[in-house]
Amino acid sequence: MDNDIVPELLKKIKKDFLDNAEKSAELERLLFLLKDGKVTYQEAYKFATEIGKILSNTLMNNISSSVLPEGKMHYNIAERILSEMLGENHKMVSGYSKQIQESLNKDAGVGLKTVIAPINQNRIDGLVNRLSHESSFDDVSWILGAPVVNFSQNVVDNHIKKNAEFHYKSGLKAKVIRTTNGKCCDWCDKLAGVYFYPKVDKNVFRRHDRCDCIVEYYPGDGKK
Repeated sequence: MDNDIVPELLKKIKKDFLDNAEKSAELERLLFLLKDGKVTYQEAYKFATEIGKILSNTLMNNISSSVLPEGKMHYNIAERILSEMLGENHKMVSGYSKQIQESLNKDAGVGLKTVIAPINQNRIDGLVNRLSHESSFDDVSWILGAPVVNFSQNVVDNHIKKNAEFHYKSGLKAKVIRTTNGKCCDWCDKLAGVYFYPKVDKNVFRRHDRCDCIVEYYPGDGKK
């Protein structure tokens, strides 16, 4: 394409995202709790959900068929924008989750480092491919909604999984708990419960769109 719209569009998206994040009373509250040390993975999910919603709204407010060439989300546009913004999302949510795990490790007397789960590139690629598949952006604009929030929440899921796995391999007893809000679908209800790594159903670390289940990890008392 002769006229590359991505640089200016991405600049606007980044600015709006950071401005909206700074204005969020919920993020301010959660960051205060983190600083005060009064957080668990429940707060990590709240943080991820809020960040995901802010990013989703920012993307949807800035991207429309009217600003896209031929009204289509071309692959190179989707790939550059989502890689950048979901990368920023991953960095923010991982940073919050990392500090929570460090606090849990300290309370449990566990002297192990906190593992940062790598970004799920496959999920980003899936969103990019789906967005660029249709000839009209209007037909797939919904992908910038719930799936973006879901991606953000899944960063916490992956973070917990990696740390439970690392602690188990280090000889510690890793307990994973998945809870629902009591109003979930049958699929989520069946996954709720207490698991001891590595005997964890692989679906425990998965979620469908608009899923608000919470996965928590407890490193125990540090004894092998």
